[in-house]
Amino acid sequence: MDALQYRYSNTLNFIRKNAPEAKHVMDLGTPNAFSKIMQDNGYQVDNTQGEDLDFQFETLKSYQNIELVTALEICEHLLNPLQVLQNLPADRLVASVPLSLWFAKAYRSKTDKWDRHFHEFEDWQFDWLLEKAGWEIKDSMKWKSITKEIGIRPMLRRITPRYYMVYAERK
Repeated sequence: MDALQYRYSNTLNFIRKNAPEAKHVMDLGTPNAFSKIMQDNGYQVDNTQGEDLDFQFETLKSYQNIELVTALEICEHLLNPLQVLQNLPADRLVASVPLSLWFAKAYRSKTDKWDRHFHEFEDWQFDWLLEKAGWEIKDSMKWKSITKEIGIRPMLRRITPRYYMVYAERK
């Protein structure tokens, strides 16, 4: 299993475990491989339309009858994820973020000016952000990045959790 399949499998199992009856999902971000996987597994998925949520977070309120919001590796791209988290159109949330690694700097694509991280979180920082935004964490998990590369950093990635996922409900 490659790294993406591993991440998608973990995410789908986490959603099934924590929100098994939720069928109408809003996935923050434009349509992507995982939103297609959710659709293939019986979920009705609405994606955001590519708007800059730092400035247009109020558009989230226009989504109706949403039972669960997924924010999967989105918050690290936002300058102010607090506004987005406060304005989500559902009372249940599954969110994941990359964890800050002591041996690597925050991710910054050299070819895509939008694919950069304003934040990489410690787990306690993300928990605190969610609590400040009005969410109560009910479950969480971490997992490591799978890599077949050779070297010191790839070895450290095999033993250090890279991703953090939470299931939260609005307080």
